[in-house]
Amino acid sequence: MPDPALSLTDARLTLRGNAGPVEILRGVTLDVAAGESVGLVGPSGSGKSSLLMLMGGLERATGGEVRALGQDLTRMDEDALARFRRENMGVVFQSFHLIPTMTALENVATPLELAGHRDAFARARAELDAVGLGPRADHYPAQMSGGEQQRVALARAVVGRPRLLLADEPTGNLDEANGRAIVDLLFGLGERTRATLVLVTHDETLARRCDRVVRLRDGRLDEGAMARAAE
Repeated sequence: MPDPALSLTDARLTLRGNAGPVEILRGVTLDVAAGESVGLVGPSGSGKSSLLMLMGGLERATGGEVRALGQDLTRMDEDALARFRRENMGVVFQSFHLIPTMTALENVATPLELAGHRDAFARARAELDAVGLGPRADHYPAQMSGGEQQRVALARAVVGRPRLLLADEPTGNLDEANGRAIVDLLFGLGERTRATLVLVTHDETLARRCDRVVRLRDGRLDEGAMARAAE
């Protein structure tokens, strides 16, 4: 069996609040195969986004192990994590996180420039064309609709041909029509780049477009729900 693209073993996350420690994730063990698409669903506060942050090395596990592409993220320092994400991951958030003082083209090209690619702007323009925003390449985020900004964010996430694509409620700030368009683009871009996709969503219909649905409840995998879904 090939090694999984993502592997979590008894992964835990405890954060300290004013009232003391708060257990966010309580021992999650999960493998995601290379090229697989997985939908993460569960009630609000179940730990979906936190689990995605562990997978992306954006939050450090306080217990257990998190491996991505065979690398133990829990043992990397911040510089190594940043390099690993830049070279291997694309991340899309509910809030677009575009740099407001940069054009769409500059936003998409920036990750490639940081990685030292000389053709950064040519590749960024091609990716904007792929999401239907070629004519808007020189516009700033404030000049764009929410749907257009999320398209830019998608282009930025995949321009480096990441092996892992992580999306946290990418349609959460969009109306229904724009949401459907972004979802179609997300899956299409994932298939084109052959990336492993992990998608956090509250939308069951959207989750079922993935190869597999994983449910969380109270910081743990809801094994009962997964068993019922498999029956």
